[in-house]
Amino acid sequence: MTAMLLFLCVIAAIIIWWSAGQGLMSKPWLEVGVATAHGPGDRRDPDQPKLPAQKIGLGVFLAVVGALFTLFISAYLMRVSTQDWWATPVPRLLYVNTGILFASSLCLHWAKVEAVRGRRDQLRTAMLAGLATALAFVTGQVFAWRQLVAAGYTLTDDASTSFFYVITGMHGLHILGGMVALVRTARLVRAEAIVTPRLRLSVELCAIYWHFMLAVWLVLLALFAGWAGSIVAFCQQLIT
Repeated sequence: MTAMLLFLCVIAAIIIWWSAGQGLMSKPWLEVGVATAHGPGDRRDPDQPKLPAQKIGLGVFLAVVGALFTLFISAYLMRVSTQDWWATPVPRLLYVNTGILFASSLCLHWAKVEAVRGRRDQLRTAMLAGLATALAFVTGQVFAWRQLVAAGYTLTDDASTSFFYVITGMHGLHILGGMVALVRTARLVRAEAIVTPRLRLSVELCAIYWHFMLAVWLVLLALFAGWAGSIVAFCQQLIT
């Protein structure tokens, strides 16, 4: 239960940080100096960028995804405490896949930087690199599953193995969904002659989503590898 609360606090902190960075925590009724320049009936600064609806939608979606994985993690931790629990060995390939996903996240950050700079050719290269590494991650996850099946750990073998397949499969489905957005953005890069604001926003949304899925995967890896207990104990020591 403590681990679930800590994870919820981390997710809430990420959402609050993202909201503050996007201006969702601002208080326009406290702003002064704008009414005199634009008349008493207009209190909005025209130079202040308006938060796109796509970013708000993505923020809400990520909050829902974070809550979904929190429920999975909560159920996993409650099942671990039972006496008939047998831990599933973590394939070493998962650590390689983690490095690949980290590289994919870096590629999306690179794409975001190139989009801001307006360099279309470099942006296209970064998007293709991000898409290729994302495909490599999904392929690596499938091979990790095959390694477990070959070792005799099937979906219906025990609770630990079932949790592993379900949770990693759910994460993989979200990665596949993100790849669809990557493909659409890469096609938009190819279709546009220059880096337009719409293209820049699309790349930024992909980067935000990818960084979030990397953070979720790191938490899941710590859970499966047995590091969660040590992390929780360390956090408890910091709090107390």
